[in-house]
Amino acid sequence: MPPPADIVKVAIEWPGAFPRLMEIDQVRSRRTRSLPHRWPFPSLPCVQDTFKMFTSDNRNDIKNGSILRLTTSPAQTAQQLHERIQSSSMDAKLEALKDLASASRDITFAQEFINLDGISLLTQMVESGTDFGDLLSFTLTAFVELMDHGIVSWDTFSVAFIKKIASYVNKSAMDTAVLQRSLAILESMVLNSQDLYQKVAQEITIGQLIPHLQGTDQDIQTYTIAVINALFLKAPEEKRQVDSAFHCLTASCVCNIIRSARPINDEMAHQLYVLQVLTFNLLEDRMMTKMDPQDQAQRDIIFELRRIAFDVECEPNNSGSIEKRKSMYTRDYKKLGFINHVNPAVDFTQIPPGMLALDNMLYLAKHHQDAYIRIVLENSSREDKHECPFGRSSIELTKMLCEILKVGELPSENCHDFHPMFFTHDRSFKEFFCICIQLLNKTWKEMRATSEDFNKVMQVVREQIMRALAAKPNSLDQFKSRLQNLSYTEILKIRQSERMNQEDFQSRPIQELREKIQPEIMELIKQQRLNRLCEGTCFRKISCRRRQDKFWYCRLSPNHKVLHYGDLEEHPQGEVPHDSLQDKLPVADIKAVVTGKDCPHMKEKGEVLELAFSILYESDEYLNFIAPDKHEYCVWTDGLNALLGKEMTSEFTKSDLDTLLSMEMKLRLLDLENIQIPEAPPPIPKEPSNYDFTVK
Repeated sequence: MPPPADIVKVAIEWPGAFPRLMEIDQVRSRRTRSLPHRWPFPSLPCVQDTFKMFTSDNRNDIKNGSILRLTTSPAQTAQQLHERIQSSSMDAKLEALKDLASASRDITFAQEFINLDGISLLTQMVESGTDFGDLLSFTLTAFVELMDHGIVSWDTFSVAFIKKIASYVNKSAMDTAVLQRSLAILESMVLNSQDLYQKVAQEITIGQLIPHLQGTDQDIQTYTIAVINALFLKAPEEKRQVDSAFHCLTASCVCNIIRSARPINDEMAHQLYVLQVLTFNLLEDRMMTKMDPQDQAQRDIIFELRRIAFDVECEPNNSGSIEKRKSMYTRDYKKLGFINHVNPAVDFTQIPPGMLALDNMLYLAKHHQDAYIRIVLENSSREDKHECPFGRSSIELTKMLCEILKVGELPSENCHDFHPMFFTHDRSFKEFFCICIQLLNKTWKEMRATSEDFNKVMQVVREQIMRALAAKPNSLDQFKSRLQNLSYTEILKIRQSERMNQEDFQSRPIQELREKIQPEIMELIKQQRLNRLCEGTCFRKISCRRRQDKFWYCRLSPNHKVLHYGDLEEHPQGEVPHDSLQDKLPVADIKAVVTGKDCPHMKEKGEVLELAFSILYESDEYLNFIAPDKHEYCVWTDGLNALLGKEMTSEFTKSDLDTLLSMEMKLRLLDLENIQIPEAPPPIPKEPSNYDFTVK
């Protein structure tokens, strides 16, 4: 019979006595008679290794198999520690603070200690400045643990306490434990109270925090980044813009952390993610700025783009007629790839990307001028339908990058997806854009795209960028190098491989279909190889002494029974007829085909081994070949093996088999798209009771 659900079995121990296995009724109140007489306490408050105290209020949380030890009640423990931490003996005070730091992790104890005005006592001890070293460290630790329970509001603390905590952070040399707890307190103050943010911001600046990033202690670095993130999150808009330079300096220091050999823990990963999001949020202001078509400063940027691209001087207002100048501007704006050729400023009124796209274009034109001019001139010289419009591409690419990097979104507590390379450059987003716009232009050419393919090209570019970012490159150069290995051709191969590795393609019915089709495909490849042998190939002749500029020709008869071959004076322009080839070799006489160093004409020759093959016939006679290239080598060795009834094993056969098999599978499965393919065939129905199907 199973034990009642309300009864839990636990081990209870007390120093100086043997542990006892006991049953506790979680429904009935605990009474003294339920315990052996030797247990000295009349109630059952107990605490686990994690210092969680169990009382009559939370006894239902006790689990079977727990190891508990009797202790004083939370209220009595809090009272004792409250008195002990005020001891005049430094050693006794230190031991009391250690116990307080440990016990404060339990919310039951924390509530009792706070009811004794324990938080005020701790803040007075900090403000007095008499404690230092381990005493101060454990005082701050207990304070952090107590405040983490959310029982006391952060708004209750005085300016004197804030100044004291800030002074520990501002000191150049400070105990590591004290510094770590002080940073944690400042972060919580800033995040939990707007009023405290103002007070903390007056006492400490980001510039004073940056030196802590340059140390070697990873915990200090993590807490420092957390404080910087908190200051940026709570800062008003104007203050955030002022501190943007320090934010870039912070990113540069973080780069050294990422490049260090030490692993990054989860907490630091999250803080780096928040820092990255805040970096991108600085871009959001520019992204959300709507360009007024009448804004002269922004029109000047467009004129500058035109000047750099076409190396034109700024014309005075009275030079030529207005119509002539408008026509000239329209022509140049069309070459620059703007959607609105008359007034390009209208293109930047869409939000997003707003003015951020124009900033990126100007940065490319000034800092990567050769690439900018090449992109513009290449596309302006193409046919209209093959032109990759620079202006439109830049706007859409900027919008895409903001979506990929989640520019403008608030940091998520569950996301640790940060990219180290964005901490390696003061203008990392603009450099990122410059790399990607060149990638877009390259992909456009590889796809031989037209204006109708614009969206298709953007999809491929997005995939290239996402795959490169997935590798988490540590620098922009590594990101650029990764993109070089992700050409359009490579993307197609990856897509093909992923489709073939999908679950549907690995199911048993699909595998059976593949096995059924494969012999048909191999027969098709075999016929193609034999047809090529029937067309024949011209080979360079090899003499015993040296290589001569003479040729010989070999081809298979249409009935696949005889090889015809003979010498030629010069390289033929087409097929050589059978009649002009004097020598014959019956296929039935062929004993074997050997390749590479096994060929007799390779033993004393310096020819390339990968193109050599020989036909063995009669006793020890050979017909020796040196193929003109790898393709012909594979065609002839496959064809000869097929004639002998052997397997075709060349690289070209494997490639052709994969390609043709994939195409045939897709064609046969085309009608089954979005239809679930069963793993097993349907059951065969039972036989009918009779076979008289004639309708009477």
